[in-house]
Amino acid sequence: MKLKTQRDYEYFDWLIAQIAIPERNPHTYQGLFERMHETEFLFTVIGDDNRVQDARDLRVQFSKGSWRAPRRPISVLEILIALSRRTAFICDGLSEEWAWNLLENLKLNKASDPLSRAKLNRIDETLETLIWRTYEYNGKGGFFPLRNPQENQTKVEIWFQMNAYALEIMELDP
Repeated sequence: MKLKTQRDYEYFDWLIAQIAIPERNPHTYQGLFERMHETEFLFTVIGDDNRVQDARDLRVQFSKGSWRAPRRPISVLEILIALSRRTAFICDGLSEEWAWNLLENLKLNKASDPLSRAKLNRIDETLETLIWRTYEYNGKGGFFPLRNPQENQTKVEIWFQMNAYALEIMELDP
């Protein structure tokens, strides 16, 4: 889903401004963010429609009623930003930093510009793994990998994956 209007570009810029790339990191990620925004997020587990609604709410927040967002599907980038906000609320911290942490969990922090064919293939494989939940039992390959999963994370609603992840983090840092 290519950006078409000036407002689409402004919205995209607003989204990526909510990702805090660490200062020590000299790389840019424009290509990655574009690919994530072009990739539709599909949900296969009941309850994940709530995360899609969180992403729709971003559009409303951005527009403040002044922009009618195109009726295009929700992107993986929008899901990332919406999840980073929820994770920051549950775990404390800044949502911008959580957005980067979630990218690190997906190993997409290695997909800096310029994007070679190999990097594009890796991004696409990662996003496909995320969307179709072909990641590992413990959530590795998804947003919320766990050290000690209580159940198969490929079958668990993202909300509950996030909460299990938060509990593990809190155990590490009481």
